[in-house]
Amino acid sequence: MTKIRFHLIAAAAVLCASAASAQAPAKLKVGLMLPYTGTYASLGTAIENGFRMYVAEQGNKLGGREIEFVKVDDESDPSKATDNVNKLIKRDNVDVLIGTVHSGVAMAMAKVAKDTGTLMIVPNAGADAVTGAMCAPNIFRSSFSNWQPGYAMGEVVAKKGHKKVVTITWKYAAGDESVRGFKEAFEKGGGKVVKELSVPFPNVEFQALLTEIAATKPDAVYTFFAGGGAVKFVKDYAAAGLKKSIPLYGAGFITDGTLEAQGNDAEGLLTTLHYADALGTPRDNSFRLAYAKNYKLQPDVYAVQGYDAAQMLGIGLTAVKGDTSKKAEFAAALHKAKIDSPRGPFTISKFNNPVQDIYLRQVSGKENKLISIASKSLTDPGRGCRM
Repeated sequence: MTKIRFHLIAAAAVLCASAASAQAPAKLKVGLMLPYTGTYASLGTAIENGFRMYVAEQGNKLGGREIEFVKVDDESDPSKATDNVNKLIKRDNVDVLIGTVHSGVAMAMAKVAKDTGTLMIVPNAGADAVTGAMCAPNIFRSSFSNWQPGYAMGEVVAKKGHKKVVTITWKYAAGDESVRGFKEAFEKGGGKVVKELSVPFPNVEFQALLTEIAATKPDAVYTFFAGGGAVKFVKDYAAAGLKKSIPLYGAGFITDGTLEAQGNDAEGLLTTLHYADALGTPRDNSFRLAYAKNYKLQPDVYAVQGYDAAQMLGIGLTAVKGDTSKKAEFAAALHKAKIDSPRGPFTISKFNNPVQDIYLRQVSGKENKLISIASKSLTDPGRGCRM
């Protein structure tokens, strides 16, 4: 009898342990590889804030698994990217990679993610190749391709009747691809890019190029800068007297998260992006209110992209019941989903990039105010993608 009772107790203990194990799956390790210092530090913080806010709204669980964060400062340095991402995967054993801002760093991250099969969601970097030539079934983007805002602005500038445009950007993937997108649409619309100017990243010495712009006398200038570089460029452009004589247009990063520092020099600038500060929808209003309450800051496009990266992760994890090994099912769920974003609903293309409206915005005070939809449901062509 005693032996039977012992076995019953032991069996009950095993059942209890099994039940406890079933109720509490292992935590999901999310590796945040973002810039926390340097030119893009504020962008990295906004992305993390947005991501954490969505996770908190879900009770700190996605797909039934509690989230544990591991953070690495990528320093916006491509030369350190491979080592940093390998630390997250091999040392910290993360299940998912979230990163990053700098396109060069994201490219290195994507290569490692593709080689190791690690799930990765890019919450900013628009490097076309990530969802183009380097595409993979386990790599997704919650933001944009560099081509998208550039292409939309090319259409806008052509429709405004400008014929000769000079472009200026940092000489790196994001700048080059943004200019290519702009040029493709602008020249299709009958215009001509007469000069393509650039400075090495993160150089912010613009004076010689501004003098060259003044001498060229184009109808308009198209630009791509972000963070601290965007602040310096807008202020220098105005100080050189060019704002009054040559209209400046840009991908929205020139004025997103930078208006406070740019002050009156940014007033009236027209930009294109997949988000604006005053969309006025119930979804966006509730997001903005919650973000301001949580962080005592107004959200920007980077916060939205971080928030939506968490939304996408949640959709995929729910479909696979938290099992990150089911990559095909994870991807299938995202391809079927309509993501209820503060930017407006968007879907995910077969290349794993957002299909989304690109807005024309104008700076008014400290806001990028909505003017119109520049390009409806714009799909990146995913050139070179083979999946």
